Amino acid sequence: MGAANYDAIVVGAGHNGLTNAAYLARAGLKVLVLERNPWIGGAAVSREIEKGWIYSNCSYVCSLLRPEIFRDLELARHGLQIVPYGGGVSITSTGDILGNYTDHDVQRREFARHSPRDGDSYQRYSTDVMRQCKFIRPLLLRTPPDPTSLKPRDIREMLFLSKEFRKLGERVIYDTIRFYTMSIADFMNEYFESDLIKAHLSGSGIIGTALGVYSPGTAYVLLHHYMGDVDGSIGSWGFARGGMGSVSKALAAAFTAHGGEIVTDAPVDRVIVRHGKVSGVALTNGNEYHAKIVVSNLDPKRTFTKLFSEKDIGASFMKRARNFKIRGSSGKLNIALDGLPVFTALGENNPLRFGDMHFLDSLEKMEHAYDDWKSGTWSKEPYLDLLMPSMTDPTMTPTGKHWMSVFVQYVPAQIHGRDWTDADREAFKNTVLDQIARYSPNFKSLIRHVEVRTPREIENEVGLTEGNIFQGELTMDQLMFNRPFPGFAQYRGPVGGFYMCGSGTHPGGGVMAAPGANAAREILMDLRRPNPVPEGWRDD
Repeated sequence: MGAANYDAIVVGAGHNGLTNAAYLARAGLKVLVLERNPWIGGAAVSREIEKGWIYSNCSYVCSLLRPEIFRDLELARHGLQIVPYGGGVSITSTGDILGNYTDHDVQRREFARHSPRDGDSYQRYSTDVMRQCKFIRPLLLRTPPDPTSLKPRDIREMLFLSKEFRKLGERVIYDTIRFYTMSIADFMNEYFESDLIKAHLSGSGIIGTALGVYSPGTAYVLLHHYMGDVDGSIGSWGFARGGMGSVSKALAAAFTAHGGEIVTDAPVDRVIVRHGKVSGVALTNGNEYHAKIVVSNLDPKRTFTKLFSEKDIGASFMKRARNFKIRGSSGKLNIALDGLPVFTALGENNPLRFGDMHFLDSLEKMEHAYDDWKSGTWSKEPYLDLLMPSMTDPTMTPTGKHWMSVFVQYVPAQIHGRDWTDADREAFKNTVLDQIARYSPNFKSLIRHVEVRTPREIENEVGLTEGNIFQGELTMDQLMFNRPFPGFAQYRGPVGGFYMCGSGTHPGGGVMAAPGANAAREILMDLRRPNPVPEGWRDD
């Protein structure tokens, strides 16, 4: 087959790749997206594995998607609806509950029910966390400055950051520096005395990361989960109607509306480099597509160790890519149910069932779950983030049936240093099902089908190295101008015409779309094209 020519080629049809491609096509470029799977979406995908049931196979909730991008690309016109859900609950081993409510005053009273002191502390906690959210949200759609550069743009951005930092005031500046480096457990200890409340709130500090509640840096991971919004409500979460694949479908529709082209079943074997610049890509079947711009939506480790040779990027850069911290720590079960399970502690009509359910009621249990991961196996009493999206979005299952999404922490990429076996996978599944059944006596009798996704399946099917859902740890050494590597945080690679747009770049993981939009802005600046992606949108 003869080589086809484009202005830009995007490798990977995950949501960031589609966002990047949509902005480039909107600016008038001829853009091609290549996806190795028969479907698009990467981790933001909806698939019918059991007939009649649509699973959000990987990513399962929506909050971080930037509203500016939603409006810019007219995603509502392309069919995307985000349905907010409220509430949630932690169920204790003794049958008590701690409810999670969207109403601030109701939440304060619920905390006070467990500890009068913690009810009073909740106001201070909420104020301090929201202050951190308001500081970082305007930075999500800005390109990190290079602190070693004397370029006017980098100097202006450093001055902007300094100005924003000074606005916080002396006490809050000290608190912010501590917050970014402390553990989620230590952060909670500064506000609360109830171990149940601390465990309940600490879950957001460990989801998707290979760190425990006492590990430094996990306080920031909590912030990463808090800084999104649904319908302008900061920290709220919602379901994409029809599953998370609806996000990818809407982005793809925005892209193709501007003349973009998507080719599936097209695994890229290598990026073609000539004289220090990219000239296109070669597929595993030998086909070639040519362009002076190539953008990777793959994680940084996979991008440089799989698509490039060491002679093209240099031994030093290849070493950085191999050492990039991207450890697998998560798994997922998608469960088709013939009815609605009853959780004894909640009863049959408790509205808290519409939100997240968790079952670890102490920081000690959460740290023990991490200890299992460190010893090379899945947690024997794992931290679960359990949701039943079909209660809010009935389009995903047959009438009267339900889908349960169970995110599991901790699940290693290898078992005691060896690859997963099917027997391991079955034992892991049973560990999770048994834990849920302890709180819901009719749960197992309703199970019709279970899709089990360990890091093995997540890497092999989605392409996330070790199954890391953030495309790299969200720790201080891999944030802002260090993400993914110092000196390469502005979406440009080590080869002329090559760019990165995945979650391994600033501002990180989650279905946010900010990395894809930010990378598009840098590409268009380099091309000196009219720029439809403003630097630092007004934060609403």
